[in-house]
Amino acid sequence: MKRVATMAFVVLACVSCGTAEPVASTAPEPMTPAPAPETPAPGSTTTAPSTPTPTPPPAFSAKVSDVTRDRLPYSWRPGCPVHYRDLRLVTLSYWGFDNKPHTGELVVRKTVTDDIVTVFKKLYGWRWPIYQMKLVDAYKADDFASIDANNTSAFNCRRATGSSSWSNHAYGEAIDINPLQNPYVTASGSTAHDNAKKYTERPMKGKGVINPGDKVVKAFAQVGWEWGGYWSGAKDYQHFSKGGG
Repeated sequence: MKRVATMAFVVLACVSCGTAEPVASTAPEPMTPAPAPETPAPGSTTTAPSTPTPTPPPAFSAKVSDVTRDRLPYSWRPGCPVHYRDLRLVTLSYWGFDNKPHTGELVVRKTVTDDIVTVFKKLYGWRWPIYQMKLVDAYKADDFASIDANNTSAFNCRRATGSSSWSNHAYGEAIDINPLQNPYVTASGSTAHDNAKKYTERPMKGKGVINPGDKVVKAFAQVGWEWGGYWSGAKDYQHFSKGGG
């Protein structure tokens, strides 16, 4: 009787074990390791981002072309000492008072175009400033108005200041540069232009000012042009002309 009871207990214990629910595993999954940083190949170099290089200003340019009659409606007329067919339009680069490159126009005699290009190429390379450069016809060939506007110009069929003779401008062999900063000054030291009165003395520092012996005067002298600032009596600081006058 005792043996039967023991066997029954064993059977019951086994049945009880067989009905137990399986327990889910809570062990963490293995982590995937992060990829290692790439190592530069032997011999390779790492280049840092470069700073953009500023764009340089355009190179000096000059173009010489024939002048049509309609480009000179006021500055040329029959009876002038040079025919307009003997003049040339020079379109060239210049450096402005705003520290930027510009393109201007000058009319000169065809025999001096090389002189003009040579000098103004140097001025542009030096970044020597010019206020503006238009044909005097933009002011109806009124020399006073062109000067008052600080306009650099060349040909104008007119008489020399205070004379009945033709000016070298009438031959296309003279140029006035920055006439405000470089005025015509009488022997008494006065100027006809009120806006130029503070520029009557030399030497003088200032943007676009021409002084005795400076590089602008020397550049013109190298091509055979003389400066009005060396005249005795009245001084014409703006004026350069082929052979003087």
